Amino acid sequence: MDETQLSFAYDVARVRESGIIGYSGRLRDLFDFLAERGPDGEPATQADIAETVFGQMQAETDDATARVYIHRLRKRLEQFYAGRDEAEGRLVIPAGAYALRFERGEAHVVPRAPRRPRRWLFALGAALALVAAFLVGRGLSGRTSDPEVNAIWQPFVESDRPILIVVGDYYIFGEIDPTHPEQGRLIRDFEINSPTDLARAQEANPARYSNSEDMGLNYLPVSSANALRALAPVFAAARKTVTVIAASQLSSDAFRTHNIIYVGLFSGMGLLQDVNFDDSHFAIGETFDELVDMESGRRYTSGEALSLATRRFYQDYGYIARFRQPGGALVAVLAGERDTGLRGVAPLAVSGKLPDRLSALAAAGKSFEAVYQITGQQGADLGEKLVDARARP
Repeated sequence: MDETQLSFAYDVARVRESGIIGYSGRLRDLFDFLAERGPDGEPATQADIAETVFGQMQAETDDATARVYIHRLRKRLEQFYAGRDEAEGRLVIPAGAYALRFERGEAHVVPRAPRRPRRWLFALGAALALVAAFLVGRGLSGRTSDPEVNAIWQPFVESDRPILIVVGDYYIFGEIDPTHPEQGRLIRDFEINSPTDLARAQEANPARYSNSEDMGLNYLPVSSANALRALAPVFAAARKTVTVIAASQLSSDAFRTHNIIYVGLFSGMGLLQDVNFDDSHFAIGETFDELVDMESGRRYTSGEALSLATRRFYQDYGYIARFRQPGGALVAVLAGERDTGLRGVAPLAVSGKLPDRLSALAAAGKSFEAVYQITGQQGADLGEKLVDARARP
């Protein structure tokens, strides 16, 4: 096997392991079909792809399905290599040819060990850019007055540990009709939270999921960006090291080395849902739109979903918590049932003037949690009220 073939095989394995093209589905089938033809094989025809990949035995000479999927695969490969060293070379689909080729960089060296798989998150880049833009803008502006750090966040500023901000994210997959790809749609199914979940669903219920495909997409609620914007000045002022990741990327190892702040909706907490609610006065209700006080039985239920499209006022709820894990990690949760709740509670959490009950709990260094009622109308937060604040069990 010559150097080109070795590099081709190596990168084919890397792309498969990354999950960027999914672990099953038509896009993965197309990639495998082209990869099996090798780096020097004859380019496939539209008819070859239509028959072998899509099972269309009498495909037209100009088959739209093949073109759509080739375009989609080319974009996924561009995503996979984005930010990587061009000198390493990369897999490409040349313009006008249905073939997979290895394109050498200017100073190509045969790689020795694979990199860790990467998950590409729709909108997480925007959130990171928002934080980075604030930090850069602050440095260029020459500001000398720093925002006040209130009692909630002061322990994070004083700690020697770096801060990991975890943003709640959601997995979405595609449903593509192979004969009419222009009629495809994206689906969010709360029972399917990863490519592995989708593959299992396809095996268990092929009739329902036969046209479903992993698109390599996750998304973030817009309210998460609002919350990050509120938090950024606090830690920029303190010159703290801050890393932002998605909740789907969080592992238990992070609690050994970082202090952790969750920003997002209750439905996107992932691992942190158990971490937070295992030792709390509250629990998630029958849906993520409901928070239940386990002592009184009171239910705080969001009305956003039923009233968002109307001019009616409704109530949503935001939640703030801070506690310490047994291993020493300081954890804070800044969450909402829906967007109105998160967008409304975020600026309150960083305010220099906290309500007396909440301020006393935070200043005493206690583990605590608080619930805010946010009044909304068509997505706008119009008013707020602290309805509960107490030490955690």
